[in-house]
Amino acid sequence: MTKSFCVSVVHLGMSTFNSEVNLGYLCYCFRAQGKNAQNRKVTDYFPVRRSSRKSKTELKSEEKKKIDELIESGKEEGMKIDFIDGKGRGVIATRNFCRGEFVVEYHGDLIEFTDAKKREALYAQDSSTGCYMYYFQYLSKTYCVDATRETHRLGRLINHSKNGNCHTKLHDINGVPHLILIASQDIKVGEELLYDYGDRSKASIEAHPWLKH
Repeated sequence: MTKSFCVSVVHLGMSTFNSEVNLGYLCYCFRAQGKNAQNRKVTDYFPVRRSSRKSKTELKSEEKKKIDELIESGKEEGMKIDFIDGKGRGVIATRNFCRGEFVVEYHGDLIEFTDAKKREALYAQDSSTGCYMYYFQYLSKTYCVDATRETHRLGRLINHSKNGNCHTKLHDINGVPHLILIASQDIKVGEELLYDYGDRSKASIEAHPWLKH
């Protein structure tokens, strides 16, 4: 026994057809065989269209993998060292950075608090030696990235500002914390990269008055 039935499918932009199409719908007629024809679904005739958009979890996973690769490779692109009046060396953007984008790793020796304090005492004995030590908490322990040793890495040379265009963030790779800098706002080519060192101690401000700004 042959039965006829109609399926209405939303249709856009086909006003050249009959009056039904002008209402925004197109009626397709099918002829189906058998007793169960009335139980057939639209998806029996039209494949389900699935979204190709990636989920937030997938996007975060891809972003993390990208940052992992940049950290492990040591690539530092989109910036250069320049001389800044009143500061000395600084780092300038050579490309645009978008808000929330990874900028660079603050790379150095990852050491525990006790060892860091010993190094800091040694550095204090030599006024010609700068101190590039960043302390942070990770899994209830205090660590330090000591970037005092002169290297080609640029993160250690980014200057301080309370209103910086970057901020620090911890990034975990296989259980090891890495200190990275993220753009706090859109950054244009030619702008100096800056972040807040976060040191408000009286002794530090007396030794480095520029920490007040």
